[in-house]
Amino acid sequence: MLTVFYLLLILTVGRCSDDLNFDMKTVGVGDDVNLTCTRQKSSGQGTLFWIRLVSGNFLKFLGGTYSFDYNGVNKTPHMTTKQEPGTFLLRIHETKLSDTGLYYCIKINQLEMTFLNGTFLRIKGPEPDITAVIQVPPSDPVRPGDSVTLQCSVLSDSENKTSPGEHSVYWFRAGSDESYPSLIYAHGNSGDECERSPQTHSPQKCVYSFSKKVSSSDAGTYYCAVATCGEILFGNGTTLEIEGNCRTF
Repeated sequence: MLTVFYLLLILTVGRCSDDLNFDMKTVGVGDDVNLTCTRQKSSGQGTLFWIRLVSGNFLKFLGGTYSFDYNGVNKTPHMTTKQEPGTFLLRIHETKLSDTGLYYCIKINQLEMTFLNGTFLRIKGPEPDITAVIQVPPSDPVRPGDSVTLQCSVLSDSENKTSPGEHSVYWFRAGSDESYPSLIYAHGNSGDECERSPQTHSPQKCVYSFSKKVSSSDAGTYYCAVATCGEILFGNGTTLEIEGNCRTF
């Protein structure tokens, strides 16, 4: 069952419902957090799940329930999912820096998956060592069928590193007809993208690339986002214009 669940998620990441709610929430270390997802019992049968996506790791299943009223509770010492009137609740007890990430509430009805809620949860901690997130647009015109590579350079001051662990990198796309950006890619934490200049006190530079074969519907603005130290830092965005596309961004 979980194998089918993972395959469904991989095939549908970035395909969100038109009324997807996506927001950012910031809390301090040790705070309790409640994330809610509306249960619409009149919309038919289905199963709701809370999941967490962190680049470099498999998605984490946090709990599930039914669209109809059900008394079951998924509980761990750190997270609890349960039904409340009209909602499906995810409660995080005494947050930690490692809880920073992207949380989705999804609904599965047979083989159809719908993304209902998306929350980028930021746990405020030490100041990040990231000094810049730089995106460079493609230098050549882009036509339907071309393969395009977008790059994001992350500069960090490793001499003053205050947070343990590596940073996580995500790519989002915002089109003119979408109210919220869609997550389209999450990088793994191999460390192969980073290089350190031999000069003393020089910043570390990590370059992350995202490639895809584009069609006219891929036009839009692509954002590189870096999660580190409980902070989420966005690049300046890369606007991808597809020649022959009549839409304006």
